[in-house]
This record gives sequence, structure tokens and C-alpha cells, in this order.
Amino acid sequence: MQLAPDLLARLAGPEPVLVVAGAGLSAASGVPTFRDAKSGLWANFKPEQLATAEAFERDPQLVWRWYESRRQMIAAAQPNAAHHALTQWQQQRDVTIVTQNVDGLQARAGGEAIEFHGNIMHNLCFADRRRLMDDELVPGTPPRCAQCGAWVRPGVVWFGEMIPEAALERSARAAERCHTVVSVGTSSLVYPANALVETALRAGAAFVEINPAETPLSSLADFRLAVGAQHALPALVDAITGAR
Repeated sequence: MQLAPDLLARLAGPEPVLVVAGAGLSAASGVPTFRDAKSGLWANFKPEQLATAEAFERDPQLVWRWYESRRQMIAAAQPNAAHHALTQWQQQRDVTIVTQNVDGLQARAGGEAIEFHGNIMHNLCFADRRRLMDDELVPGTPPRCAQCGAWVRPGVVWFGEMIPEAALERSARAAERCHTVVSVGTSSLVYPANALVETALRAGAAFVEINPAETPLSSLADFRLAVGAQHALPALVDAITGAR
């Protein structure tokens, strides 16, 4: 694919880059978006009916079974070329990756990502949101915390909950210091993740958007690649490497 020389020149240097990734990053791995992950029984439910603390308190077995079905699907998925390209880029440059995805695929590709909305494969105590290891679970549907007896919940951020403070702080620092912000496969509709691009722009960063569809932030982009992440990122990273 053709890449603008100005874009390659912008990204070829050692200056810090922030990548804000959304569901489009994992699309080629076969991971459906949050709202599309419905079939069979789950076709009768809206995600907003299942992804809240209130829903879990009301029917923990139902919510747990929904998340177990998603976990099984994600466990069978593999990182795609876009994840591997980001890892390669991160290993060569000062690149911070903030992902809104909860699938953990960036980490499985060997990269380090700030998991803005948590990780679906993690287990948390419902009482204090402490992460629990497998040997701290009492089996059940859902399991219980071996220490306090509370229900165990998936390690994701539910509707009505705050983004973990550490993730917010690290992401904000990266946005304030980056030379370029790259938005990959995200609709740019979800706050506060979409605000990271705006923070970077206010600090003087250039903005690159990778998305087949336009978003509310497309008009602000200095460079726009209207293709899927699995095509754009490998080509971009290869070109940057060759430009050195």
C-alpha cells in the first residue's frame, strides 16, 4: 500500500508515539466487537443488561455464563498481523499502546499494553476488585473468593465503573508527551479513551487515524489510512524500519 512520505518521516524518528487501539485491531483475529458478541441465548440480551454490577448482583450465574462464552471464544483466537506489527514497533521505538480491548491479544503477541478496560481473562473479587489467581478461587458458577467468600467477577470495566486510576494516569502522561498519536480501529466514540487523542493534539502531536470507516475525529487527522489494521500496521512498521 502507498504511504505518504511525510507520514513515514514523521514516524521514522525516536520521538514518542501513542497508539490508541480499539476493536478493529482484533477484528482479523475473529474477535467480534462487544455488542456483536451475541448468539443463541445471548441474542435475547443487550450487553448493557449483562455488563453491569447491578446485573451481576441480580443474576451472577447468567452474567458469568455470558462472560465464560466470550472467554472461550477469545482463548481460541490468535494475535493477528496488526498485533505483531505493534509489538515490533514497540521493541524498536518509544511506543505506548493503550488498548480498549479486553482480549489480551496484544500481550500474547509479546507487546506491552495499557489495558484501559481491563482483561476478560482475569478474575476479580467482587467485594474489593482484587485480582485473584486460580488457587484463590472456590469452584462454582461463578466461583467465589477463597479469602472472603464473595462472588468472583471478570476483570473488565463494566458500565458505570471508573477506568482504573493507574491506567488513566499512564495513558494521560503518554498523551501529553507523545510526538504522534495513532488511533487504530476505534470508533472514537467511547470516553475517556477518545479524549486521549484530543489531549495529544492539544500538546502539539500529529494525529494518524487507521480505520476503514470515518469517525468523529477523522476531520482532525493529519494522516488517514482507510484500511484495516491488519493491512495498515505491518506496511507502516515495515516502511518505518526501512526508512532508517
